[in-house]
Amino acid sequence: MQTYKRNQVEEAVTRVFAGHSETSPSELHTRIKRLLELDRDLGRKPRSKDAARANFAFFSDEGPGRGADISFSEYESFALLNALRMMEHGWPQGFAVSLLRRGRSQLEQEHARILRRPPAEDTPSNENPVAGEVPEYSGQVLLTVLSNADRAPDQPKGLLRLCHSFQESMTLLRQNAMSQMTTFELTVAAHRLRHALAETRPRRRGRS
Repeated sequence: MQTYKRNQVEEAVTRVFAGHSETSPSELHTRIKRLLELDRDLGRKPRSKDAARANFAFFSDEGPGRGADISFSEYESFALLNALRMMEHGWPQGFAVSLLRRGRSQLEQEHARILRRPPAEDTPSNENPVAGEVPEYSGQVLLTVLSNADRAPDQPKGLLRLCHSFQESMTLLRQNAMSQMTTFELTVAAHRLRHALAETRPRRRGRS
């Protein structure tokens, strides 16, 4: 499995994200740093039945120790991109990390399926992977984030679901009586991130 150093992940994610956001690259790097720190600080319990406790959102393993390089999979880079997209739409950092932990298995499998297929030829050339209207096209996958302010204390703060049309997302919203929804296109974003990662080069520690 191809892995990437942190500088490559930050460079690629920033390149994909920054073209569709007014957030500066330096602020994006700060957000990435905080997301990684929060995910690591929460720790994990692999045997837990709660997926949010059993999984990291952005790591494969426990930390290798102080001063050691950390490698990220392509999926983990993709998860960071989606966490930034959630935050751009006003979802709190902790909410994004929790959802990506809980939905890791489902989202990681879908990410692999997306990349096994070539980019859709009928994808609109002006498709925006961060914000704006969601276009309809063959083979699309949408990440739908739902929250319910009136949930019971023992219920999760939000739901993460994969849909294949905007109408499917709206049906999900009505069925679950949720108060807020955000939908993100995944197919184009995954292929753009793969291309951006391929253009990066690992940087040695201590060198600019």
